[in-house]
Amino acid sequence: MHTTSGRWRLGLALSLVTVFLWGILPIALTVILQVLDVYTLIWFRFLVSFVLLSIYLGWRGKLPTLERLRSTSWILLVIAILFLAANYILFTQGLAMTSPANAQVIIQLAPLLMSFGGLFLFRERYTLLQWSGVSLLIVGFTLFFHEQLKNLVIAQGQYFLGSGLIVLGAATWAIYALAQKQLLQSLSSASIMLILYAGCAFLFTPFANPKAILNFNLLHLGILLFCALNTLLAYGAFAESLAHWEASRVSAILPLTPIVTLISVWLVSVIMPTLILPENVSLIGIIGAVLVVTGSVTIALGKAR
Repeated sequence: MHTTSGRWRLGLALSLVTVFLWGILPIALTVILQVLDVYTLIWFRFLVSFVLLSIYLGWRGKLPTLERLRSTSWILLVIAILFLAANYILFTQGLAMTSPANAQVIIQLAPLLMSFGGLFLFRERYTLLQWSGVSLLIVGFTLFFHEQLKNLVIAQGQYFLGSGLIVLGAATWAIYALAQKQLLQSLSSASIMLILYAGCAFLFTPFANPKAILNFNLLHLGILLFCALNTLLAYGAFAESLAHWEASRVSAILPLTPIVTLISVWLVSVIMPTLILPENVSLIGIIGAVLVVTGSVTIALGKAR
């Protein structure tokens, strides 16, 4: 099984980069989905990421060699491609049917499932202190998103269906992430992402409508390019963090993402109120946010056995 490099500070820094990029992404996706279909959006993100990463790795002379590819488990690669593609379509479609805040709270099932997968598959272990951090995390999210959770319970029709799609997206992402961590035994994180981008772009090509992008104004074109670059940078940082830090600890940092999302929604709604509506957070929600941060830090930095 894959073992980490032990450079936990680098793993932590890369995890925080991922949190920031994923935290602001739902806002951009919500805006662009008003003018572009889900399949073309996902296809464009994967294609641009593949092209840019190919250029970078070619310039550095670090494209994956045939010898490396032969020694790689293609079964794991196929699993990673299929489940990453499934995650993108399920999360994006669910986001289009609900809201950024709702999508972010539900998708946090993904790092939790990944964390438990890391404990089971890679024999990682939590101390009693870290399990207390898990408890704080769960209580914090319950408080922080109590309004969204209440809406989910009483939701019907499109909102409920969208939430269900995001739950499925969380499960597919956890499977992808665990497969990717095991692939680090034979390939670098950049090489893995290059293959995943290529495979996912190929899968979505038959369903894409590139002509729709030609009618975009500068604002929508800029947001679309940001979504593509976000894919490249966020998943690159996430993949590299798994090479230096345990999966269970990386996944403990990721639940900070919704807090970044709500702060970003508030800032954008103040600067450009016509783009997106603000999210209201009560005192209970603020207390929940503090517990989420405390729980994440406890899990991530607690001494492992």
